[in-house]
Amino acid sequence: MKWLHQGKWMTGGFGLAVLLMGAVSLTSYQNAMRLVDSANQVKQTNGILNILTDLSITLAEAESRRWGYIFSGDRMEMNHYQAAIRDIDPLLQQLRQSLADTPVQQQRLDTLERLIIEQVDLLERSMLQRNRFIREAEPEDGRSELSLPAILSSADPLVVQSRQNQESIRQTIALLEAREEELLQLRVEQSQSNLRFRMLIEPLGTLLTFVILFGVYAQLYRQMVKRQEAETQQRTLAQEKELSQLKLQLFSMVSHEFRTPLSLILGSAQLLDETLKQQVEPTKLKNLYRIQSSAKMMTQLLSDILTLARADAGKLEYKPEWVEIQTFCLNLVEDFQLYGDSRRSLAFTQQGNCIRACVDEKLLYAILSNLLSNAIKFSPPDSSVDLILLCEPDAVLFQVKDQGIGIPPEDQPHLYDLFVRGSNAKAVMGTGLGLAVVKRCLDLHQGEISVESQVGVGTTFTVRIPQTKTVGSLQATQ
Repeated sequence: MKWLHQGKWMTGGFGLAVLLMGAVSLTSYQNAMRLVDSANQVKQTNGILNILTDLSITLAEAESRRWGYIFSGDRMEMNHYQAAIRDIDPLLQQLRQSLADTPVQQQRLDTLERLIIEQVDLLERSMLQRNRFIREAEPEDGRSELSLPAILSSADPLVVQSRQNQESIRQTIALLEAREEELLQLRVEQSQSNLRFRMLIEPLGTLLTFVILFGVYAQLYRQMVKRQEAETQQRTLAQEKELSQLKLQLFSMVSHEFRTPLSLILGSAQLLDETLKQQVEPTKLKNLYRIQSSAKMMTQLLSDILTLARADAGKLEYKPEWVEIQTFCLNLVEDFQLYGDSRRSLAFTQQGNCIRACVDEKLLYAILSNLLSNAIKFSPPDSSVDLILLCEPDAVLFQVKDQGIGIPPEDQPHLYDLFVRGSNAKAVMGTGLGLAVVKRCLDLHQGEISVESQVGVGTTFTVRIPQTKTVGSLQATQ
């Protein structure tokens, strides 16, 4: 209880520290972004003020050069005036881009642009008037002694309107500058406030950083331990897989080496049976029949081992074809009756009128022969075993019923595992491979198997092999 209580406190404290660190980091990040934004805004405001200053200077330069040209008629003054006029439009474009997100300043800028256009027009008109006046008043000898009052007096409407326009331009520029200076002051104050707040939370953030680093170190150490455990487990699984491959190779080799002598034994026993059948009484050939039966059983065992090895290696062949299913079942029953116990009753019945089924004959033989072999092995000598063929529109079913010892319910989920036998089957010889072979062969047919069993009463295995997919696959290959 003590360790559990401490663990809760440690978990809670770590979670609180992480939460506080996240909040401090987020606040610090937002504060930094506001500082960056304020700095950019201050920079933008300073740029606007500089542009307004340059615009005022350019307008003053244009005005000065205009009067210089009017006074002296110097062509250089005219060039400077035109250069100043050309510089006005880029400055206005820069202002419009910088004030694009400020509607009030945009309106003032529109007013300023209109006033500047009017002012430039007035300047152009005043210079045109000066040139026209000079041409009209020029003496015959080509000399001109005219002064400014003679050309353009202060009471002239153009001069009066130009001065009024200049005053309006100055006021508009002053309003723009005042607004930008106000924004500049506000942003500077905001930056100072954000900076003070950031300086306040930095010590707390530093302290929490050390706490989090300690927690991260602990977590990393834990992850390292888990990773080492996972690597150890992975190596163990790799070793188990390698051992499994070696076991399958061993089974394949042993099966291959034993099949030849077993075939010789079975062949020799059959030849002896054929030779002695007419000379010796059948009762005296009992041992010979036992040799044949044992050889066949061992051959079947080796066949099961090879089947499992090929299935696990993915090399078990599946070749479905049309089979006379009733004839197949009768031949299977005949094989068991010929080499089995004569006292046991093995019966075949059919329900339905199906004639052919699309199956792999070898695999189906392995399925049913193993089920029948188990039914015979675990049943009393005088009991009966039934093989029932059931026909459905889209499947063919086989049932194997016995009156044997039955299978305990706790053993049924593991029936199809390798080397697994029922807890009540220890007294009967067996390897635990038969049902595993049945399951592997049935999987290739995309079939299903179910079992109903009661201890001391009997067992019924039901095998269902679908025909729709199987027939489609067979037609596709053909």
